[in-house]
Amino acid sequence: MEKQEKTKYKLAASVKECMKNTPVDKITVKDIVEGAGVARQTFYRNFLDKYDLINWYFDRLVLACFEEIGVSHTVEESLTQKLMFIQEEKSFFMGAFRSEDHNSLKEHDFELILRFYQDLIARKSSRPL
Repeated sequence: MEKQEKTKYKLAASVKECMKNTPVDKITVKDIVEGAGVARQTFYRNFLDKYDLINWYFDRLVLACFEEIGVSHTVEESLTQKLMFIQEEKSFFMGAFRSEDHNSLKEHDFELILRFYQDLIARKSSRPL
């Protein structure tokens, strides 16, 4: 894993730790960088804001399973895998999905789900019957 990727995971670990005691909307970038032991500029070199960090981490956790749908996993298997990831990262998801910000994980996940089903329909529609 490259250095920048390690830094991103370090920031993700810090925000997850912050989320154990603080609602996402109350967590500051200062809290995150202090927990990760990195400079504020390092945070902004990697992410636009805390929601960008949370969305990035979410993508790493669940998007890989969706790439396999129709290839080596069924829709049901991929959704089951997503739910298993959510269970394993329960405190992260509980905190992240409580945010009402317009950049929140709820909004990000909705967009991903919408795109996923649009792509799936497009793929299924282009197959000969």
